[in-house]
Amino acid sequence: MAVSSITAFWAVSVLLILVPGADWAYAISAGIRDRSVAPAVGGLLLGYVGLTAVVAAGVAAVVADHPAVLASLTLLGALYLIWLGATTLSRPSTPQAAQDPAAGVAPAGATGARSGGGTPWRRARVLQGAGISGLNPKALLLFLALLPQFTRPGTGWPLALQISTLGLVHIVSCGAIYLCVGVLARTVLRARPAAARAVTRVSGAAMIVIGVVLAVEQLT
Repeated sequence: MAVSSITAFWAVSVLLILVPGADWAYAISAGIRDRSVAPAVGGLLLGYVGLTAVVAAGVAAVVADHPAVLASLTLLGALYLIWLGATTLSRPSTPQAAQDPAAGVAPAGATGARSGGGTPWRRARVLQGAGISGLNPKALLLFLALLPQFTRPGTGWPLALQISTLGLVHIVSCGAIYLCVGVLARTVLRARPAAARAVTRVSGAAMIVIGVVLAVEQLT
């Protein structure tokens, strides 16, 4: 597989990642409310690992050829985003609350953050992130439409391996950018509780809006 193909895909991938969406909203919210943004970002990456595997296996083409299945997945992802956004709106957190070592209970919006040594909290963030990226049929179609354009038959690399390589490039780029987004949100808003709550609410509202748009597209 030519390095030029990988480089060209990486450039397009980065441009797409830099467009704010549900992933950005989740990374910002995690950066504000959690002790570490890594579990949330890890969950987002896990979802994209799943999408890459689906595309490499050829399952995405089957899904795209069956509108009812795709519509159901879209509606499921939309409802999940709406629920997560509503939860974020109703229980906005601040960096101080998430880091307070004297707190005897988990801060609002961070259920399980203190129980079991933090394991339930981390697991919840990973699962939420995987749901946001993995239950995104538009991302599935993006992978289906974009990845094959940068593959090259006859290069000695099997198609599945080429798609997996390009998917890995996208995942690594996502990890670097979303970690920066979460850490920057945490750093900038650390000493600004009111601003942190406002940004958390905006992130929750963004998830709801994206979910509603996806749902309306299917219901109409």
